[in-house]
Amino acid sequence: MSDSTTQSNPAATVVANKGELFTSFDVEAFEVPGQHEEAWRFTPFRRLRGLHNGTAPATGTAAVEVGTADASLPDGLTVETVARGDERLGQGGVPFDRVAAQAFSSFPEATILTVAAEAVLDEPVNVVITGPGEGETAYGHLQVRVERFAKAVIVLDQRGSGTYAENIEFIVGDGAHLTVVNLHEWADDTVHVATHHALLQRDATLRHFAISLGGNLVRLSPIVRYAAPGGDAEMWGLYFADAGQHLEQRLLVDHSQPHCRSFVTYKGALRGDPSGDKRKEAHTVWIGDVLIRPAAEGTDTYELNRNLVLTDGARADSVPNLEIETGEIVGAGHASATGRFDDEQLFYLMARGIPEDAARRLVVRGFFGEVIAKIPVPALRDRLTEAVEAELAVGGV
Repeated sequence: MSDSTTQSNPAATVVANKGELFTSFDVEAFEVPGQHEEAWRFTPFRRLRGLHNGTAPATGTAAVEVGTADASLPDGLTVETVARGDERLGQGGVPFDRVAAQAFSSFPEATILTVAAEAVLDEPVNVVITGPGEGETAYGHLQVRVERFAKAVIVLDQRGSGTYAENIEFIVGDGAHLTVVNLHEWADDTVHVATHHALLQRDATLRHFAISLGGNLVRLSPIVRYAAPGGDAEMWGLYFADAGQHLEQRLLVDHSQPHCRSFVTYKGALRGDPSGDKRKEAHTVWIGDVLIRPAAEGTDTYELNRNLVLTDGARADSVPNLEIETGEIVGAGHASATGRFDDEQLFYLMARGIPEDAARRLVVRGFFGEVIAKIPVPALRDRLTEAVEAELAVGGV
Protein backbone atom coordinates (compact mmCIF):
# COMPACT_ATOMS: atom_id res chain seq x y z
CA MET A 1 0.00 0.00 0.00
CA SER A 2 1.38 3.41 -0.94
CA ASP A 3 0.13 6.97 -0.71
CA SER A 4 -1.00 8.17 -4.12
CA THR A 5 -1.10 11.89 -3.41
CA THR A 6 -0.50 13.74 -6.65
CA GLN A 7 -0.92 17.42 -5.78
CA SER A 8 -0.16 19.46 -2.68
CA ASN A 9 -3.29 21.61 -2.91
CA PRO A 10 -6.12 19.65 -4.52
CA ALA A 11 -8.77 22.30 -3.91
CA ALA A 12 -6.82 24.80 -6.03
CA THR A 13 -6.13 22.41 -8.89
CA VAL A 14 -8.25 22.28 -12.06
CA VAL A 15 -8.58 18.66 -13.21
CA ALA A 16 -8.94 17.49 -16.80
CA ASN A 17 -12.14 15.54 -16.09
CA LYS A 18 -14.17 14.17 -13.21
CA GLY A 19 -12.16 10.98 -13.20
CA GLU A 20 -8.92 12.80 -12.39
CA LEU A 21 -9.65 12.97 -8.69
CA PHE A 22 -7.03 13.87 -6.14
CA THR A 23 -6.49 10.76 -4.00
CA SER A 24 -4.57 10.06 -0.83
CA PHE A 25 -4.60 7.86 2.25
CA ASP A 26 -3.45 10.87 4.28
CA VAL A 27 -6.27 12.96 5.71
CA GLU A 28 -4.00 16.01 6.03
CA ALA A 29 -3.46 15.99 2.26
CA PHE A 30 -7.03 17.26 1.90
CA GLU A 31 -8.29 20.69 2.79
CA VAL A 32 -11.41 20.93 4.93
CA PRO A 33 -14.28 20.96 2.40
CA GLY A 34 -16.58 23.92 2.04
CA GLN A 35 -20.05 24.54 0.65
CA HIS A 36 -18.51 26.24 -2.41
CA GLU A 37 -17.12 22.92 -3.65
CA GLU A 38 -19.26 21.08 -6.18
CA ALA A 39 -18.82 17.75 -4.40
CA TRP A 40 -20.14 19.17 -1.13
CA ARG A 41 -22.58 21.92 -2.07
CA PHE A 42 -25.68 19.95 -1.13
CA THR A 43 -24.36 18.41 2.11
CA PRO A 44 -25.39 20.11 5.39
CA PHE A 45 -22.05 20.37 7.21
CA ARG A 46 -23.68 21.27 10.52
CA ARG A 47 -25.12 17.73 10.60
CA LEU A 48 -21.88 15.86 9.82
CA ARG A 49 -20.78 15.99 13.48
CA GLY A 50 -17.21 16.86 12.56
CA LEU A 51 -16.53 13.98 10.16
CA HIS A 52 -15.33 16.45 7.53
CA ASN A 53 -13.00 18.65 9.60
CA GLY A 54 -11.13 16.34 11.97
CA THR A 55 -13.16 17.13 15.10
CA ALA A 56 -14.77 13.69 15.33
CA PRO A 57 -12.31 11.27 16.99
CA ALA A 58 -13.33 7.64 17.26
CA THR A 59 -15.08 6.99 20.55
CA GLY A 60 -16.48 3.56 19.76
CA THR A 61 -16.41 0.72 17.27
CA ALA A 62 -18.86 -0.78 14.79
CA ALA A 63 -19.52 -4.50 15.01
CA VAL A 64 -19.05 -6.61 11.85
CA GLU A 65 -20.61 -10.08 11.64
CA VAL A 66 -20.33 -12.36 8.60
CA GLY A 67 -22.32 -15.49 7.82
CA THR A 68 -25.12 -17.08 5.79
CA ALA A 69 -28.72 -17.62 6.86
CA ASP A 70 -27.64 -20.51 9.10
CA ALA A 71 -24.67 -18.49 10.49
CA SER A 72 -22.08 -20.68 8.74
CA LEU A 73 -19.39 -19.74 6.22
CA PRO A 74 -19.68 -21.45 2.84
CA ASP A 75 -16.83 -23.31 1.19
CA GLY A 76 -14.82 -20.95 -0.98
CA LEU A 77 -15.20 -17.94 1.32
CA THR A 78 -12.44 -16.67 3.60
CA VAL A 79 -12.99 -13.97 6.21
CA GLU A 80 -10.01 -12.15 7.73
CA THR A 81 -9.53 -9.34 10.21
CA VAL A 82 -6.41 -7.32 9.32
CA ALA A 83 -4.52 -4.20 10.36
CA ARG A 84 -4.23 -1.04 8.30
CA GLY A 85 -0.81 -2.03 6.93
CA ASP A 86 -2.15 -5.01 4.99
CA GLU A 87 -0.92 -4.52 1.40
CA ARG A 88 -4.29 -5.50 -0.08
CA LEU A 89 -6.09 -2.54 1.45
CA GLY A 90 -6.55 0.25 -1.04
CA GLN A 91 -6.18 -1.97 -4.12
CA GLY A 92 -9.83 -1.34 -4.97
CA GLY A 93 -9.50 2.41 -4.68
CA VAL A 94 -7.86 5.24 -2.74
CA PRO A 95 -9.83 7.85 -0.74
CA PHE A 96 -10.73 10.89 -2.83
CA ASP A 97 -12.16 13.16 -0.16
CA ARG A 98 -11.30 14.15 3.38
CA VAL A 99 -13.98 12.04 5.09
CA ALA A 100 -12.88 8.87 3.28
CA ALA A 101 -9.25 9.60 4.18
CA GLN A 102 -10.28 10.22 7.79
CA ALA A 103 -12.05 6.86 7.81
CA PHE A 104 -8.99 5.10 6.36
CA SER A 105 -6.63 6.62 8.90
CA SER A 106 -8.95 5.93 11.85
CA PHE A 107 -10.36 2.41 11.58
CA PRO A 108 -9.08 0.01 14.28
CA GLU A 109 -9.11 -3.06 12.00
CA ALA A 110 -10.41 -4.02 8.57
CA THR A 111 -12.42 -7.00 7.39
CA ILE A 112 -11.52 -8.77 4.13
CA LEU A 113 -13.85 -11.27 2.46
CA THR A 114 -12.28 -13.36 -0.30
CA VAL A 115 -14.24 -15.62 -2.64
CA ALA A 116 -11.83 -18.17 -4.08
CA ALA A 117 -11.24 -18.55 -7.80
CA GLU A 118 -14.03 -20.46 -9.58
CA ALA A 119 -16.06 -20.79 -6.37
CA VAL A 120 -19.82 -20.36 -6.74
CA LEU A 121 -21.54 -19.45 -3.48
CA ASP A 122 -25.06 -20.87 -3.55
CA GLU A 123 -26.33 -18.79 -0.62
CA PRO A 124 -26.08 -15.04 -0.05
CA VAL A 125 -23.39 -14.00 2.43
CA ASN A 126 -24.70 -11.60 5.07
CA VAL A 127 -22.42 -8.90 6.43
CA VAL A 128 -24.14 -7.15 9.32
CA ILE A 129 -22.55 -3.85 10.37
CA THR A 130 -23.95 -2.35 13.56
CA GLY A 131 -23.21 1.27 14.42
CA PRO A 132 -21.23 2.27 17.55
CA GLY A 133 -24.29 3.49 19.45
CA GLU A 134 -26.04 6.79 20.02
CA GLY A 135 -23.59 9.60 20.74
CA GLU A 136 -20.57 7.52 19.64
CA THR A 137 -18.35 7.80 16.53
CA ALA A 138 -16.63 4.98 14.67
CA TYR A 139 -14.72 4.34 11.44
CA GLY A 140 -14.59 1.18 9.39
CA HIS A 141 -13.11 -0.57 6.36
CA LEU A 142 -14.41 -3.59 4.44
CA GLN A 143 -12.97 -5.23 1.34
CA VAL A 144 -14.69 -7.86 -0.81
CA ARG A 145 -12.44 -9.76 -3.23
CA VAL A 146 -14.05 -12.04 -5.80
CA GLU A 147 -11.34 -13.96 -7.64
CA ARG A 148 -11.45 -15.04 -11.28
CA PHE A 149 -14.59 -16.85 -12.48
CA ALA A 150 -16.12 -16.88 -8.99
CA LYS A 151 -19.70 -15.86 -8.26
CA ALA A 152 -21.21 -14.48 -5.05
CA VAL A 153 -24.06 -12.44 -3.58
CA ILE A 154 -23.09 -10.22 -0.63
CA VAL A 155 -25.73 -8.51 1.52
CA LEU A 156 -24.38 -5.54 3.50
CA ASP A 157 -26.94 -4.95 6.21
CA GLN A 158 -26.22 -1.71 8.09
CA ARG A 159 -28.19 -0.89 11.22
CA GLY A 160 -27.95 0.65 14.68
CA SER A 161 -27.08 4.15 15.89
CA GLY A 162 -24.24 6.63 16.04
CA THR A 163 -21.88 8.38 13.65
CA TYR A 164 -20.05 6.15 11.18
CA ALA A 165 -17.70 6.75 8.23
CA GLU A 166 -16.23 3.96 6.13
CA ASN A 167 -14.59 2.79 2.91
CA ILE A 168 -15.79 -0.38 1.21
CA GLU A 169 -13.85 -1.97 -1.66
CA PHE A 170 -15.18 -4.42 -4.25
CA ILE A 171 -12.50 -6.08 -6.38
CA VAL A 172 -14.07 -8.27 -9.06
CA GLY A 173 -11.64 -10.59 -10.86
CA ASP A 174 -11.51 -11.76 -14.48
CA GLY A 175 -14.84 -13.27 -15.50
CA ALA A 176 -16.17 -13.06 -11.94
CA HIS A 177 -19.72 -12.03 -10.97
CA LEU A 178 -20.51 -10.08 -7.80
CA THR A 179 -23.93 -8.90 -6.63
CA VAL A 180 -23.95 -6.49 -3.68
CA VAL A 181 -27.09 -5.38 -1.85
CA ASN A 182 -26.37 -2.59 0.63
CA LEU A 183 -29.23 -1.89 3.05
CA HIS A 184 -29.20 1.31 5.13
CA GLU A 185 -31.79 0.75 7.84
CA TRP A 186 -30.15 2.99 10.41
CA ALA A 187 -31.85 4.38 13.49
CA ASP A 188 -33.17 7.94 13.28
CA ASP A 189 -30.10 9.49 14.95
CA THR A 190 -27.47 7.98 12.65
CA VAL A 191 -25.03 9.94 10.48
CA HIS A 192 -23.37 7.68 7.90
CA VAL A 193 -20.82 8.71 5.22
CA ALA A 194 -19.49 5.94 2.98
CA THR A 195 -17.36 5.55 -0.13
CA HIS A 196 -17.69 2.41 -2.23
CA HIS A 197 -14.72 1.67 -4.49
CA ALA A 198 -15.42 -0.92 -7.21
CA LEU A 199 -12.68 -2.21 -9.53
CA LEU A 200 -13.67 -4.51 -12.40
CA GLN A 201 -11.14 -6.73 -14.14
CA ARG A 202 -11.53 -8.27 -17.62
CA ASP A 203 -15.11 -9.41 -18.37
CA ALA A 204 -16.11 -8.91 -14.72
CA THR A 205 -19.73 -8.26 -13.74
CA LEU A 206 -20.97 -6.13 -10.84
CA ARG A 207 -24.57 -5.69 -9.75
CA HIS A 208 -24.70 -3.05 -6.99
CA PHE A 209 -27.89 -2.19 -5.08
CA ALA A 210 -28.02 0.74 -2.62
CA ILE A 211 -31.15 0.89 -0.46
CA SER A 212 -31.44 3.91 1.88
CA LEU A 213 -34.41 4.01 4.23
CA GLY A 214 -33.12 5.05 7.66
CA GLY A 215 -30.73 7.49 9.25
CA ASN A 216 -30.58 11.21 9.94
CA LEU A 217 -27.99 11.92 7.24
CA VAL A 218 -26.67 9.29 4.83
CA ARG A 219 -24.16 10.17 2.11
CA LEU A 220 -23.01 7.36 -0.18
CA SER A 221 -20.36 7.81 -2.91
CA PRO A 222 -19.93 4.75 -5.15
CA ILE A 223 -17.18 4.89 -7.78
CA VAL A 224 -16.76 2.25 -10.49
CA ARG A 225 -13.52 1.79 -12.41
CA TYR A 226 -12.58 -0.68 -15.13
CA ALA A 227 -9.10 -2.23 -15.11
CA ALA A 228 -9.53 -4.18 -18.38
CA PRO A 229 -12.00 -4.53 -21.28
CA GLY A 230 -15.35 -6.25 -21.03
CA GLY A 231 -16.50 -5.03 -17.62
CA ASP A 232 -20.25 -4.79 -16.95
CA ALA A 233 -21.66 -2.71 -14.06
CA GLU A 234 -25.27 -2.15 -13.08
CA MET A 235 -26.04 0.29 -10.25
CA TRP A 236 -29.52 0.16 -8.76
CA GLY A 237 -30.77 2.45 -6.01
CA LEU A 238 -33.89 2.96 -3.89
CA TYR A 239 -34.33 5.62 -1.22
CA PHE A 240 -37.26 6.93 0.84
CA ALA A 241 -36.72 10.18 2.74
CA ASP A 242 -39.01 11.23 5.59
CA ALA A 243 -39.25 14.59 7.30
CA GLY A 244 -35.84 15.74 8.53
CA GLN A 245 -33.84 13.15 6.59
CA HIS A 246 -30.99 13.98 4.20
CA LEU A 247 -30.17 11.11 1.83
CA GLU A 248 -27.38 11.76 -0.69
CA GLN A 249 -26.07 9.51 -3.46
CA ARG A 250 -23.07 10.60 -5.54
CA LEU A 251 -21.98 8.16 -8.25
CA LEU A 252 -19.05 8.14 -10.64
CA VAL A 253 -18.66 5.54 -13.37
CA ASP A 254 -15.22 5.97 -14.96
CA HIS A 255 -15.00 4.28 -18.35
CA SER A 256 -11.29 4.05 -19.16
CA GLN A 257 -11.24 0.68 -20.96
CA PRO A 258 -12.80 -0.36 -24.28
CA HIS A 259 -15.99 -2.39 -24.67
CA CYS A 260 -17.38 -1.93 -21.17
CA ARG A 261 -20.98 -1.35 -20.11
CA SER A 262 -22.71 0.54 -17.31
CA PHE A 263 -26.38 0.94 -16.48
CA VAL A 264 -27.62 3.10 -13.60
CA THR A 265 -31.17 3.36 -12.22
CA TYR A 266 -31.98 5.11 -8.92
CA LYS A 267 -35.50 5.85 -7.68
CA GLY A 268 -36.48 7.88 -4.64
CA ALA A 269 -39.60 8.98 -2.79
CA LEU A 270 -39.82 11.95 -0.42
CA ARG A 271 -42.30 12.84 2.27
CA GLY A 272 -41.59 15.99 4.25
CA ASP A 273 -43.40 18.11 6.81
CA PRO A 274 -45.66 20.62 5.00
CA SER A 275 -45.49 23.06 7.94
CA GLY A 276 -42.68 24.99 6.23
CA ASP A 277 -40.14 24.25 8.97
CA LYS A 278 -36.83 23.78 7.11
CA ARG A 279 -35.56 21.48 9.85
CA LYS A 280 -38.31 19.03 8.91
CA GLU A 281 -37.67 19.12 5.18
CA ALA A 282 -37.05 15.79 3.45
CA HIS A 283 -34.05 16.24 1.16
CA THR A 284 -32.55 13.83 -1.34
CA VAL A 285 -29.55 14.38 -3.59
CA TRP A 286 -28.59 12.23 -6.55
CA ILE A 287 -25.49 13.05 -8.58
CA GLY A 288 -24.73 10.68 -11.43
CA ASP A 289 -21.38 11.27 -13.17
CA VAL A 290 -20.36 9.09 -16.12
CA LEU A 291 -16.99 9.65 -17.78
CA ILE A 292 -16.01 8.06 -21.10
CA ARG A 293 -12.29 8.51 -21.68
CA PRO A 294 -10.58 8.53 -25.11
CA ALA A 295 -9.47 4.89 -24.79
CA ALA A 296 -12.97 3.66 -23.88
CA GLU A 297 -14.16 2.85 -27.39
CA GLY A 298 -17.23 0.65 -27.63
CA THR A 299 -18.69 1.93 -24.34
CA ASP A 300 -22.40 1.43 -23.73
CA THR A 301 -23.85 3.45 -20.85
CA TYR A 302 -27.13 4.87 -19.59
CA GLU A 303 -28.20 6.46 -16.30
CA LEU A 304 -31.63 7.27 -14.94
CA ASN A 305 -32.92 8.97 -11.79
CA ARG A 306 -36.57 9.43 -10.89
CA ASN A 307 -38.01 11.05 -7.77
CA LEU A 308 -41.57 10.98 -6.51
CA VAL A 309 -42.53 13.87 -4.20
CA LEU A 310 -45.36 12.79 -1.92
CA THR A 311 -45.94 15.99 0.13
CA ASP A 312 -44.92 19.60 0.48
CA GLY A 313 -41.77 20.19 2.53
CA ALA A 314 -39.68 17.90 0.34
CA ARG A 315 -36.82 18.70 -2.03
CA ALA A 316 -35.09 16.44 -4.54
CA ASP A 317 -31.88 17.53 -6.30
CA SER A 318 -30.99 15.39 -9.31
CA VAL A 319 -27.95 16.05 -11.51
CA PRO A 320 -26.97 13.54 -14.22
CA ASN A 321 -23.69 14.28 -16.00
CA LEU A 322 -22.13 12.70 -19.08
CA GLU A 323 -18.56 13.52 -20.08
CA ILE A 324 -17.61 11.92 -23.41
CA GLU A 325 -14.08 12.08 -24.80
CA THR A 326 -14.47 9.69 -27.73
CA GLY A 327 -17.13 9.36 -30.41
CA GLU A 328 -16.49 5.65 -30.96
CA ILE A 329 -19.14 4.37 -28.55
CA VAL A 330 -22.18 2.10 -28.72
CA GLY A 331 -24.40 4.51 -26.82
CA ALA A 332 -24.58 7.01 -23.97
CA GLY A 333 -27.59 8.65 -22.42
CA HIS A 334 -29.12 9.97 -19.24
CA ALA A 335 -32.50 11.03 -17.89
CA SER A 336 -33.81 12.64 -14.73
CA ALA A 337 -37.33 13.45 -13.58
CA THR A 338 -38.88 14.72 -10.36
CA GLY A 339 -42.61 15.12 -9.86
CA ARG A 340 -45.72 14.38 -7.88
CA PHE A 341 -48.25 11.60 -8.42
CA ASP A 342 -49.38 11.01 -11.96
CA ASP A 343 -52.99 12.24 -11.97
CA GLU A 344 -53.87 9.89 -14.82
CA GLN A 345 -52.68 6.87 -12.85
CA LEU A 346 -54.66 7.96 -9.80
CA PHE A 347 -57.77 8.62 -11.90
CA TYR A 348 -57.47 5.21 -13.57
CA LEU A 349 -57.29 3.40 -10.22
CA MET A 350 -59.98 5.47 -8.51
CA ALA A 351 -62.32 5.04 -11.49
CA ARG A 352 -62.19 1.33 -10.75
CA GLY A 353 -63.36 1.74 -7.20
CA ILE A 354 -60.01 1.96 -5.40
CA PRO A 355 -59.99 4.62 -2.63
CA GLU A 356 -57.56 7.50 -3.14
CA ASP A 357 -55.22 6.54 -0.25
CA ALA A 358 -54.97 2.96 -1.49
CA ALA A 359 -54.46 4.19 -5.05
CA ARG A 360 -51.57 6.40 -3.97
CA ARG A 361 -49.90 3.48 -2.22
CA LEU A 362 -50.27 1.31 -5.31
CA VAL A 363 -48.57 4.00 -7.39
CA VAL A 364 -45.61 4.13 -4.98
CA ARG A 365 -45.30 0.33 -4.91
CA GLY A 366 -45.27 0.26 -8.69
CA PHE A 367 -42.73 3.08 -8.77
CA PHE A 368 -40.25 1.08 -6.65
CA GLY A 369 -41.19 -2.29 -8.13
CA GLU A 370 -38.63 -2.19 -10.94
CA VAL A 371 -35.71 -1.88 -8.53
CA ILE A 372 -36.99 -4.38 -5.95
CA ALA A 373 -37.69 -6.97 -8.65
CA LYS A 374 -34.03 -6.92 -9.73
CA ILE A 375 -32.75 -8.04 -6.32
CA PRO A 376 -31.89 -11.75 -6.69
CA VAL A 377 -32.72 -12.71 -3.09
CA PRO A 378 -36.45 -13.45 -2.56
CA ALA A 379 -36.30 -12.89 1.20
CA LEU A 380 -34.76 -9.45 0.63
CA ARG A 381 -37.40 -8.54 -1.93
CA ASP A 382 -40.09 -9.40 0.62
CA ARG A 383 -38.28 -7.48 3.35
CA LEU A 384 -37.96 -4.35 1.22
CA THR A 385 -41.58 -4.52 0.11
CA GLU A 386 -42.60 -4.68 3.77
CA ALA A 387 -40.26 -1.79 4.64
CA VAL A 388 -41.76 0.41 1.91
CA GLU A 389 -45.25 -0.54 3.12
CA ALA A 390 -44.26 0.50 6.63
CA GLU A 391 -42.95 3.85 5.37
CA LEU A 392 -46.21 4.48 3.54
CA ALA A 393 -48.32 3.46 6.54
CA VAL A 394 -46.50 5.82 8.91
CA GLY A 395 -47.01 8.79 6.62
CA GLY A 396 -50.56 7.98 5.67
CA VAL A 397 -49.80 8.20 1.95
